[in-house]
Amino acid sequence: MTTYVLDGGRIGTLDDFWTLMGEAVNGPGGYFGRNLDSFVDCLRGGFGTPDDGGFVIEWRGHELSRRALGHPETARHLEGVLARCHPTNRARVAEELAQARSGRGPTLFGILTEIIENRAPGTLRLR
Repeated sequence: MTTYVLDGGRIGTLDDFWTLMGEAVNGPGGYFGRNLDSFVDCLRGGFGTPDDGGFVIEWRGHELSRRALGHPETARHLEGVLARCHPTNRARVAEELAQARSGRGPTLFGILTEIIENRAPGTLRLR
């Protein structure tokens, strides 16, 4: 069983998560997604994880990441999404942004952990 370790104390932004996740799986400068969709793709296999799915993501200090990837960082992320999304999605993204700004709705931490749990069940260990 391969264990990929994320140091939650080094995650202050979503970009930090992408960098550290890539390094955990594929070494310095490694890639394992740079947005939510590509992260889902990477978890399906073929981007550095064992072909048999025999891996664990151990997220140490996850409470630090939970705070860092909370509503303020979620709002910052959604601001970027809103600026470049298709016009038919703007109302939905604007509502999500308003919720995040008011401290409501899903956070990036929750979204990331849900993606891992849905795409690679049983692999996430929060420490």
